[in-house]
Amino acid sequence: MTELKKTPTIQDVARFANVSTATVSRTLSSPDRVSEGTRARVSEAIRVTGYTLNQTARSLRQRTAKTILVALPDIRNPFFSSILDAIEREATNRGYGVLVANLFLAHEPARRLQEYMLSNRADGLLLLDGSLDVATLRTLSTAPYSVPLVVACEEIPNSGFHMVLTDNMQAAERATRHLIDLGHRRVGHLLGPEHNVVTRERLAGFTKALRDADLPLRQDWMFRGNFEMESGFAAAAHFMALAERPTAIFAANDESAIGFLSGLRQHGIECPRDISMVGFDDLGVAPHYSPPLTTMRQPREMLGRMAAETLIDLLDELDHRPGQLRIVLNSDLIVRASTGHPRKEEAPAA
Repeated sequence: MTELKKTPTIQDVARFANVSTATVSRTLSSPDRVSEGTRARVSEAIRVTGYTLNQTARSLRQRTAKTILVALPDIRNPFFSSILDAIEREATNRGYGVLVANLFLAHEPARRLQEYMLSNRADGLLLLDGSLDVATLRTLSTAPYSVPLVVACEEIPNSGFHMVLTDNMQAAERATRHLIDLGHRRVGHLLGPEHNVVTRERLAGFTKALRDADLPLRQDWMFRGNFEMESGFAAAAHFMALAERPTAIFAANDESAIGFLSGLRQHGIECPRDISMVGFDDLGVAPHYSPPLTTMRQPREMLGRMAAETLIDLLDELDHRPGQLRIVLNSDLIVRASTGHPRKEEAPAA
């Protein structure tokens, strides 16, 4: 005779978590009214016992805030301004508010987001930072929490999260090929921050363009950076110390490119007379710098709008497509005065 398995009850959850049934009920209905430790114990008890409370309709959190949380790595970076503006516009049009979490120098940022979401202040998470702990994010996005999560800007490989991205590797390849097509054979690269996924993708595109053109990838022409203007300025000093210098540089972003050119100008090196420069992002300052900067224009407004649209569609249960959603937007090469043909009398620098 087959023994019927007993359906787990709220009493089973309470016994396993060593709390009262009232505490379990309060954790399910108002998680912000209980401590983080209690929420964790109840969550684990639910997982082990298999208890469900009409799980399709309710979970450890309630989605009633009509607000999305946007988490970004550094709010000081002007790259994010138009993305945030587009997110807020789309959210407002859909009846949602926006909260912003700045993760710069945050201790255990993924866990901080987990605590934020469990407080019921936001219904879904739009993440603009690809460096966070994947295991913690998966815990947040799966039962019993089931937080709708969309990643934008920086890919989190093999995570299974919905993503809205731009074509970093292909765009970097096109930027480098532009320099090669102008006749440059000594091409260097100003890197982004170490271990950053965008840095790796843009380096891969740069490397592919050189390899396809049968040009050397020289380590002494690879300059450390961190996406900030100061790092570009510092890299200029390393450039000046070289016995043989590249005639063109592809920079991982506009800010570092501008810092690099500013540093070179102090040594009498002028662009594009002595060196050509391509940046990435097309920040608002790029067309107004002297010389106006050739760069890869990311469709930042479209990225922000589509990322917000994707998340809110999930919240409003309008997107029923199975599996991971991955949207990749194309960047455009914007040619300005910072790139030109190499000088005919080009020779190794003394």
